[in-house]
Amino acid sequence: MNRAFNKETATQILEDGDADLVSFGVPFIANPDLVERFKTDSALNIPDQETFYTPGEKGYTDYPFLNK
Repeated sequence: MNRAFNKETATQILEDGDADLVSFGVPFIANPDLVERFKTDSALNIPDQETFYTPGEKGYTDYPFLNK
């Protein structure tokens, strides 16, 4: 299931038993360490949607990690 989830809405739908699995599209693209950010309640990178589905690395592999 993918409905523009954030940490809170994903947790709630799973706890309510309304889904067995959720996915994160844009948040994962912009946050290659999304799981760690959720675990530590860290701020998320802001996605640069202008770079989505374009040639090259920009927008896919250049987002900063928490500890870098």
